[in-house]
Amino acid sequence: MSNRTLIRLSGPDAFDFLQGLITNDVAKTKDGLVYAALLTPQGKFIADFFVAAQDDALLVDVAQPHAAMLAQRLTMYRLRADVQIAEVPLIVSRGTGPAPGGAMPDPRHTALGWRLIADRDQSDGTDWDALRVAHVIPETGVELTPDTYILEAGFERLNGIDFRKGCYVGQEIAARMKHKTALKKGLAQVSITGAADVGTEITANGRPAGTLYTQSGSLALAQLRFDRATGEMQAGAATLLRS
Repeated sequence: MSNRTLIRLSGPDAFDFLQGLITNDVAKTKDGLVYAALLTPQGKFIADFFVAAQDDALLVDVAQPHAAMLAQRLTMYRLRADVQIAEVPLIVSRGTGPAPGGAMPDPRHTALGWRLIADRDQSDGTDWDALRVAHVIPETGVELTPDTYILEAGFERLNGIDFRKGCYVGQEIAARMKHKTALKKGLAQVSITGAADVGTEITANGRPAGTLYTQSGSLALAQLRFDRATGEMQAGAATLLRS
């Protein structure tokens, strides 16, 4: 997968440093991959990634277009912590067939198979858009944007947030959304007749009802206002119904 970058965090403070920044509990890396995000202090999405243990260091598997930004943000937070942050020349593979040695289950959903960090690509060519749409899995740069609140993108269902781990950047907003409000909008699967571009506005009875994202066959992902997404909707020339 040439679209992923590995960032290595090493040094005596690496664990505590990352633990105080991200949405999930780094201690879970002892059992496998951890899916998490870095948020702004206002609780908005910056980047999502996987964290794996590597001896006495941590490896962060992030989308390549976000890697430089994430490394810069981590460096900004480092202050006096004894942490070294550097890209490493390893490759992330993933697949849904038989898992090669050293592969770990994708923690977001059992249907997403395995991920492997190694020195060569062993991906199996799975149609990931079809799987993402079938199981409502958001993708960085498509459904996950700087305007996203991660609970609206399904991070709790995807095992991407731990409400018991203690403080991290943006934690107060995420906790408030979890415990004090009912979500009024969020990522959902829709059935679609016709086609429309990613980012097309969805309307219902002439009123804005959301935004269309990834389409695969007769299904698509959409960010919806739940109070308006109750019947037939339109996105450009396409007709939608919430699944």
